[in-house]
Amino acid sequence: MNFQDYPDREMLALDLSDRLASELGAALRHKERVTFAVPGGTSPGPVFDALTAVRLDWDRVDVVLTDERWVPETSDRSNTRLVRQRLLQGHAAAATLLPLVTDAAEPEESLDALAEGLAPHLPIDVLVLGMGADRHIASLFPGADRLEEALAADAPVLMAMRAPGVPEPRITLTAPVLREAMSTHIVITGAEKRAALEKAQGQKPIDAPVAAVLDEAIVHWAE
Repeated sequence: MNFQDYPDREMLALDLSDRLASELGAALRHKERVTFAVPGGTSPGPVFDALTAVRLDWDRVDVVLTDERWVPETSDRSNTRLVRQRLLQGHAAAATLLPLVTDAAEPEESLDALAEGLAPHLPIDVLVLGMGADRHIASLFPGADRLEEALAADAPVLMAMRAPGVPEPRITLTAPVLREAMSTHIVITGAEKRAALEKAQGQKPIDAPVAAVLDEAIVHWAE
């Protein structure tokens, strides 16, 4: 793990957006299309805002969420809605958003079709993850119903996930898909999450799912 701290969150957002733009640009020089995987939640919002002003061949970038709540895009809890509002703006509006949700009643009904659509875009070229204070990444939550399966080396690309205290079903990229990313960045803020990350370094992924990707990751932190 490579840990980088910043004097404030604004500096983190600016520095990380520059780094992500550089990595996406490098990938675009070697591939016709690149895959950019991003989290939902509030932490990446300022990073997304900065990226919208970056000039890239965004029309050759495919954006996919690392996970999604199984809710309509009109919901305030929709990660898809957040990405459309915060990332797919300005220059980045030319990027293509790969769907991670449908109007099916339950995620299991759409898993095969969504995974089939995503498979040609793997491995991920540039991956950004958030982390919860419980040390979850994507929708790989400690105590989730199918966490052990999602951490396995032979896990499918996508899995449905339900966890205690999580109000709706989720759909998530699995651990092997996250680990195979060419470049991995984790964004966290605040003392609580820094302490959680430090604790995770001595834990197994079944107890601290973030541990599944720490060896390959650059962690960006600001108070």
